[in-house]
Amino acid sequence: MKIYNTLTKKKEEFIPLEEGKVRMYVCGPTVYNLIHIGNARPMIVFDTVRRYFEYKGYAVNYVSNFTDVDDKIIKKAIEEGVDASVISQRYIAECKKDMEAMNVRPATTHPLATQEICGMEEMIQKLIDTGHAYVVSDGTVYYRTRSFKDYGKLSHKNLDELQAGHRSIKVTGDEKEDDYDFVLWKPKKEGEPYWESPWCDGRPGWHIECSVMAKRYLGDQIDIHAGGEDLIFPHHENEIAQSEAANGKEFARYWMHNAFLNIDNKKMSKSAGNFFTVRDISEKYDLQVLRFFMLSAHYRSPLNFSAELMEAAKNGLARIVTGAERLRELAGKVQDGALAGEEKERLEELKSLTAKYEAAMDDDFNTADAIAAVFEMVRLSNATATEQSSRTYVETMLAEIEKLCDVLGLITEKKEELLDADIEEMIAKRQQARKDKNFALADQIRAELAEKGILLEDTREGVKWKRA
Repeated sequence: MKIYNTLTKKKEEFIPLEEGKVRMYVCGPTVYNLIHIGNARPMIVFDTVRRYFEYKGYAVNYVSNFTDVDDKIIKKAIEEGVDASVISQRYIAECKKDMEAMNVRPATTHPLATQEICGMEEMIQKLIDTGHAYVVSDGTVYYRTRSFKDYGKLSHKNLDELQAGHRSIKVTGDEKEDDYDFVLWKPKKEGEPYWESPWCDGRPGWHIECSVMAKRYLGDQIDIHAGGEDLIFPHHENEIAQSEAANGKEFARYWMHNAFLNIDNKKMSKSAGNFFTVRDISEKYDLQVLRFFMLSAHYRSPLNFSAELMEAAKNGLARIVTGAERLRELAGKVQDGALAGEEKERLEELKSLTAKYEAAMDDDFNTADAIAAVFEMVRLSNATATEQSSRTYVETMLAEIEKLCDVLGLITEKKEELLDADIEEMIAKRQQARKDKNFALADQIRAELAEKGILLEDTREGVKWKRA
């Protein structure tokens, strides 16, 4: 199995630190709002990577954090007049709903930054003691970037180049020794959450959080660290500097980064009016379609999101689901009996398609080519499986398609259709919930209907609905 390593800029054979085991850390979202489809890409991609490792027989310790203390969380908490933890807990719960709807499995551990403060203080103190960090008069602790000789090895930039060409990323501070020193601990501001520390009452910098959570749940050294390519610099670069200076060994063997997601060939932004949450998409499509769409391109290729491409993904997924459903129906009709000679040949073809699927996934998780192999399996079954086939042939075909789709997180069962009367009943319950100001229940009913392919539109004339 080969993985493209951002650190070395080449594909490398995957050799685990411990035979049969994978230690994997994926940077999770900052929870101040509903997750957007840009957040969804790494969730889906690296969930699929994890599933494939498990398919290959590895035991995967998969850690993905929630950043639950951050300027944006604090800003929203102040706006609403609530504690920051109210905001973070609300959106952690919403994020988990969206992950479940995208068939993203829960991580082995989902650590919260606010629950790991002691570990952060310990690592910061160690960096101070070893000369990699220093404290200034207001209690701010900075990492001494130039003390780490390999700084820039992930982003393939050195500090002198950064100084010459990337002045905009500098963070200025009166007492900083160097413009590129970054914050490990900062003093509290009025109305902000804070923790006591030897340096001042305050809170950690963002970068130290992931270094400490990876160390606690995976150890000083891990196999794979992953996230979006926007995290390469400075976040992952700073993680390396902190972790390797504190732990005295290479932090991660392989660094994986997914490329950006654009909307109609433009960068997604609220100001451009092309910003979509996963929840927005769920009102138009089953989120299995979003997952299929994300996996239809290689994870290192930029991906363009558009209505046309989502329709194509919907149709592509439907071909697979319909093919699997046809085999299920046949399995209830065919007779027991030995495999015919021609069926044995066809199952050899099936084996070769499985090998093609595995070759694609072994080559840096090429999910686009893996999906192409599944399409070929569906075509083979559509052309050869009939009511005259043996049960063994039909069931073997179905089992293989289901198994390989499951690795991709794709569900092959058709969702049961709701009757019109059931839909009207659920809409009435939602309307009552809204009258009762039980907006959580109203949102839940809307989400349930969307999951079953029923889209609602609130109009002056009342609620209109249609099937997706």
